[in-house]
Amino acid sequence: MRHTKLLTTAVIVVAAATLSACGTTTSTTSSAGGGATSTTSAPTSTAAPTSSTAAPSSSAPAALTTIIVGATAVPHAQILQFVQDNLAAAAGLKLDIKEYNDYVLPNKALADGSLDANYFQHIPYLTAQEAEFKYDFFAYPGIHIEPIGIYSKKVTSLDAVPAKGVVGVPNDPANQGRALKLLASKGLITLANTGDKDPTLLDIATNPKNLTFKEIAAEQLAYSLQDLDLAVINGNFAIQAGLKPSTDALALESGENNPYANVLVVRSVDKDKPELVKLNELLHSDAVKKYITDTWPDGAVIPAF
Repeated sequence: MRHTKLLTTAVIVVAAATLSACGTTTSTTSSAGGGATSTTSAPTSTAAPTSSTAAPSSSAPAALTTIIVGATAVPHAQILQFVQDNLAAAAGLKLDIKEYNDYVLPNKALADGSLDANYFQHIPYLTAQEAEFKYDFFAYPGIHIEPIGIYSKKVTSLDAVPAKGVVGVPNDPANQGRALKLLASKGLITLANTGDKDPTLLDIATNPKNLTFKEIAAEQLAYSLQDLDLAVINGNFAIQAGLKPSTDALALESGENNPYANVLVVRSVDKDKPELVKLNELLHSDAVKKYITDTWPDGAVIPAF
């Protein structure tokens, strides 16, 4: 009986030792997977997800480069949206389009770094802004032209413009000069020779009908039309106000050899950035040209390339 008890005790001790050895083996195997000596620091079960998480990253698509672009709504933002929807991703770009309703803020935002580029202006306007505010900008080649036009809600032809009629013109120098040139080309006024400088109201040489000229912000001219006999309105603001240049304008400037093509503008230090160069290329693509001609078949917006 005593021998039996001793034998039983020995069996129990051996069994306990065996179980203890199995537990140590499990702990060691687990800690090897995590590079630690304790079973709680990094168990084997956590090692596999780490490996499987890392694998997809090697095959994930490259991130798109975001460009923040300021633009007036029509047609500039529309054209940019077409690029974003159809061309940008394949070129590695994403456009963040910020809309503006005036001609002043987009250049201020570009200068202070809020924008990477803007698309709303032509070279004469840009040149005037750079001279006034000392901007250091760079313009890529022209993308499109929006012919400026003469509009009225009171007369149906330029011959019917009354003596001492009131004519609204843009109040910024570049677009005012453009408006005066159109009025002069239609015989309503004549202008003194100003050389390369844009004419102003002070350069009106003759005014046969004694017209009165009212300077108004370009974006407000279409909405002031009911108070005027005539208004000379930029194409983008005419379209935005629901006017159709091809049928509503009493006269439109010619698109041929037109110096007022709208351009993509960036800070001069950024002009060689690959993403901005690529955006300019997309804006000069055949796809964009077709989009412009298909969207504005009446010539309200004309490709400049």
